[in-house]
Amino acid sequence: MRNLFIIVIIVLALAAGAILARRRAGGLSTRGAPTRVERIVARAMRRLATPRAARRAVNPVAFSPEVFAEARAHFADHCASCHANDGSGHTTLGQNLYPKAPDMRLAETQDLSDGEIYWIIENGVRLTGMPAWGTGGPDDIDTWKLVPFIRHLPHLTADDLRIMSDLNPKSPSERQEEQDDQDFLAGQDVAPDHSHHHQEQP
Repeated sequence: MRNLFIIVIIVLALAAGAILARRRAGGLSTRGAPTRVERIVARAMRRLATPRAARRAVNPVAFSPEVFAEARAHFADHCASCHANDGSGHTTLGQNLYPKAPDMRLAETQDLSDGEIYWIIENGVRLTGMPAWGTGGPDDIDTWKLVPFIRHLPHLTADDLRIMSDLNPKSPSERQEEQDDQDFLAGQDVAPDHSHHHQEQP
């Protein structure tokens, strides 16, 4: 316990130093990228926040095509606004968070244990844009289904991404634009209005 206390003190001291340095350099805007110290501190805090038992948790859900399809739909509807359908984080929301939404296809996420990924989804990550989802307990089946899907992000196909795009939440104006397009293609006397543009999910 003493070692953990020392680690926390060191991490907080590093964070304070990074904040002071950033303030002297021109403020604390979230427009820039986190410094190396901030990234180290964030990873250390994430690690410290995840209980050892949670890191070792085993996924109780057997992977299957049905589980994959459910998780793909869940991710498209709940997660893609920040993380993008392909997990890259390249969305307007994801790129304007501080720190930016991570590319979950890379080792920083893929090397986490199943239990760590589950814990992060269920409990969120403090001082980031990642909120807590699910019930908060250790047995939220919908969250466990997301874990193998996140493992599969580097291998999504063009067909997967097309299906997910159809499942992404849409604003009223986007739904109206789609309806106008369908009416136009069906031969109805409606001129689609493409005067407004929005960023498509990958």
